[in-house]
Amino acid sequence: MTDVLATAIAGRPEESERGEIGRRDFFNAIAAGAFGIAGLGSLVVTYRYLLPNALFEPSMNFRAGTPDLYPLDSVTYMPDQQVYIVRTGDGFYAVSAICTHLGCNTQWKPEAGLIACPCHGSKFKSDGTKVEGPAPRSLPHFSITLTPDGELLVDKLETIKPGQALRV
Repeated sequence: MTDVLATAIAGRPEESERGEIGRRDFFNAIAAGAFGIAGLGSLVVTYRYLLPNALFEPSMNFRAGTPDLYPLDSVTYMPDQQVYIVRTGDGFYAVSAICTHLGCNTQWKPEAGLIACPCHGSKFKSDGTKVEGPAPRSLPHFSITLTPDGELLVDKLETIKPGQALRV
């Protein structure tokens, strides 16, 4: 019986000769692939950890153009800076477009002559004074000056009293 078994084993061609992959080689290949994917994932996570996590925001000082761009008694919204540039007979002033209630972006409603918050219904006059709604205070005014080359310069880091206007 041992001879029959020995001849059966000896007569049987090797697995590699038949072009088939063995069970052990299959599981080794699966394990190597799993470790490769895990290693690559850990390299990506490590690389992202080493990169600086900086948030790039627009400058707090910006040029708003020349005074002749703004007609008398106008409210102009600057969406990239979230500021209203208001020109009245008294001069220019810059008002924040962010509602003081929960930080929503407000909208200028020219038919009503009001700045309205679409989120919770606060309303403000064109000078930022609160008219109605849940907002706790009026919209802040930002410092506005004239540069030597004749452009309006708004500084959002410096808030000023609502009565101050730049006379040009």
